[in-house]
Amino acid sequence: MFFPSILTKKMKITIFGNTCQAEKSQYVHQVIGRLSQHGATITIEPSFRAYLDKIGFPIASFEDDKELQGTDLAVSIGGDGTFLSTAAHVGCKNIPILGVNTGRLGFLADISPEYINQAIDALFRKDYAIESRSIIEATNNEHPFSHHPYALNEVAVLKHDNSSLINIRTEIDGELLTHYIADGLIVSTPTGSTGYSLSAGGPVIVPGTQTLCLSAVAPHSLYIRPVVLNDDVTITLTVQSRSHNFLVAIDGRSESFRSGTTITLRRAPYDIKVMKIRHKNFFDTLRTKMMWGADNRL
Repeated sequence: MFFPSILTKKMKITIFGNTCQAEKSQYVHQVIGRLSQHGATITIEPSFRAYLDKIGFPIASFEDDKELQGTDLAVSIGGDGTFLSTAAHVGCKNIPILGVNTGRLGFLADISPEYINQAIDALFRKDYAIESRSIIEATNNEHPFSHHPYALNEVAVLKHDNSSLINIRTEIDGELLTHYIADGLIVSTPTGSTGYSLSAGGPVIVPGTQTLCLSAVAPHSLYIRPVVLNDDVTITLTVQSRSHNFLVAIDGRSESFRSGTTITLRRAPYDIKVMKIRHKNFFDTLRTKMMWGADNRL
């Protein structure tokens, strides 16, 4: 989807970043410098600003921005984890996110450091696309989640580290699917299909396909396989655990719940907008990051 109207004469751009990569702060300097050359108004997310202050990064001339009022674009500098954190901050504000990858793999944050200048120049040429990525909303029958209950990648129901297998009664729109007896169960969006779900044997799903995937983590039965569903369903997970508790991880943000708690998952009423510079697409990223078709003999 192409949104040429996002670029106004003077864009307001908010910078988010990884607070554990002091050695890569030169990329923050490069991003800010290039944006400034294009006349953008730049603000910095408060926790990232505090981190930059701590490491002595020269940012005195830039305001911090917690509410994102008037922000046209969020730029995430880090890995996919930083991108997920940025998405949680952006929430339903309909602000596109551009990811600069200073981490490792980088499916969501797919602008490599050597292409920072070219990518920002392409942004101001309007040479980009904006993709809508679906979100999972999580609720439970115990108490509200203590953190952001929306997942761009996945919601995972997991046993505690040293506990025995958990039993996850799984219903789809009120109809029993199965009881998963496993270390856990991952419910992923297409965006999250190349993350935790993939490591548990789930399929790669092309973004925009309006699906959810259920992948068991180390199931007790060898016959259990991933299940792909339309994302207009309601998934109900009732968890029993011998240790009397279990974990729910929403894009890696974990919280403990008591055995017997029911977790309900459904598609959220909003999407996250992901900005893609036009030289990159999902299949390019798959080939590059997963080395599909590469001949290791060469």
